Amino acid sequence: MSSLSVIASGAAADAVSRHVATLVSDSVASRLFAQDSTLWGPDAEDEAGKRLSWVGLPRSSRPLVGEIAALHDTLSGRGLDHVVLCGMGGSSLAPEVICASAGKDIVILDSSDPDYVRSALAERLDRTIVVVSSKSGSTVETDSQRRAYEQAFQDAGIDPSQRIVVVTDPGSPLDREARSRGYHVVNADPDVGGRYSALTAFGLVPSGLAGVDVEALLDDAESVADLLAVDDEANPGLRLGAALAGTQPLRDKIVLLEDGSGIVGFPDWAEQLIAESTGKQGTGLLPVVVAGDDAPEVRSPQPDVTIARLVAADDDVRPTGTVASEVRVSGTLATQMLLWEVATAVAGRLLGINPFDQPDVESAKQAARDLLGQAAGSGSAPDATDGAVEIRALGGDWLGTAVTVEDAVSALLSQLDESSGYVAVMAYLDRLVDADLAQCRQWIAERTGRPTTFGWGPRFLHSTGQFHKGGPAVGVYLQVTAEPRDDLDVPGRDFSFGQFIAAQAAGDANVLADHGRPVLRLHLTEHDRGLAEVRSALGGGSR
Repeated sequence: MSSLSVIASGAAADAVSRHVATLVSDSVASRLFAQDSTLWGPDAEDEAGKRLSWVGLPRSSRPLVGEIAALHDTLSGRGLDHVVLCGMGGSSLAPEVICASAGKDIVILDSSDPDYVRSALAERLDRTIVVVSSKSGSTVETDSQRRAYEQAFQDAGIDPSQRIVVVTDPGSPLDREARSRGYHVVNADPDVGGRYSALTAFGLVPSGLAGVDVEALLDDAESVADLLAVDDEANPGLRLGAALAGTQPLRDKIVLLEDGSGIVGFPDWAEQLIAESTGKQGTGLLPVVVAGDDAPEVRSPQPDVTIARLVAADDDVRPTGTVASEVRVSGTLATQMLLWEVATAVAGRLLGINPFDQPDVESAKQAARDLLGQAAGSGSAPDATDGAVEIRALGGDWLGTAVTVEDAVSALLSQLDESSGYVAVMAYLDRLVDADLAQCRQWIAERTGRPTTFGWGPRFLHSTGQFHKGGPAVGVYLQVTAEPRDDLDVPGRDFSFGQFIAAQAAGDANVLADHGRPVLRLHLTEHDRGLAEVRSALGGGSR
């Protein structure tokens, strides 16, 4: 029997005391598992009515176990053991954490960066099986990645239908096209939203093909389903939801810290679940993923921060009463996935929002589509150029006389609200080659004393991107883009990967600016030299 533990302290404990009894009296847990779409009010009822099947996935996903096992045996029998997942957001984040925690190799191709895509295409193509995952069947990033692999297989004399497995909703454009081409198609439950889909085909198919025991995952989740469905003040889903969203005043920055749970990358999965579900109507919870106790947000937490620690199941060290606001959560991977999904749905009720829509994600997608076909690069003329970096300021007249990268960064950070603001760094770069840029999250947090997030574009657009535009208008945004070292055409399309990622970056910046958010765009005209300049300006060393 798997167990879950949620221990709150400080303001988070007060929130549990304040709200859980009411949640129990309102039968929130049992109604949630009965798929009662009225829990979030009349405005959310229609959408919720189509998005609640995730509560039953530990049982309803059982038929996938045999299908995945048979497919794995067939493909491995052909010598295919290099699994690549083309997917975005909920289609990629769950398999990434599942495989990493199980020690299984998988390549997550969730980028439009041409250098990143090219490096994936070059790796063991002769042993590659590609899982193409898209709920809507029309995700442009995933469609582009699929086209690139189809072309690569054909150029190598390989039949793509023997290598590509498609996961999508029944009847989607991808479903119809894939079947017409003879691809193996696995349909997912259409009544589950992407970020709640860890235990659907989206999470299980790529993980199972990579060698994960997906039946054990379902067993684990099922072992706590009844616990999470009961109307009881000990219900960990109710307790965690209250701790996250019930503080008064609302502590809307949730610092996620892996602290011995053994679940690799779980905060990145939870980040999307929380941010995309709650960041709307001017409210929400902003997850801030940090690497350890030396993060400024943990050392000196501000009054708008709650720390969420993922600890080992046998960790009996409880927070002291001096902790401002903290919740310690333990459990296995699958039990925690179901726990956090329940808690996020509960948080949506407490916040008074619909936790199943994502209106501002679509706005950024549409802006990118509108910009496609324009020249690659950054579009409009820069406000200034400093060495190998073009500087552009959007969302107000705040740049002043700044003409250097360092001064432009200072001007952006001067717009930060010292009591409620946050900084978001958005890097549209190769997240493998340029991985060390993520260190700037800590540098900026040290410099400003405010919660700071770091996201790789375009993957964060399916995550914190919703909160950036739909949440409270207290963020400042630093965007880093670059000319690709070597662009790559999208087969069958009239744009390249370089043009596409440039349109995604520009589109997101434009939507943020339209919402009155200050955005600093730093475009690297020469990758290495420009990146060194940016690192220096952010606090990471001299030029």
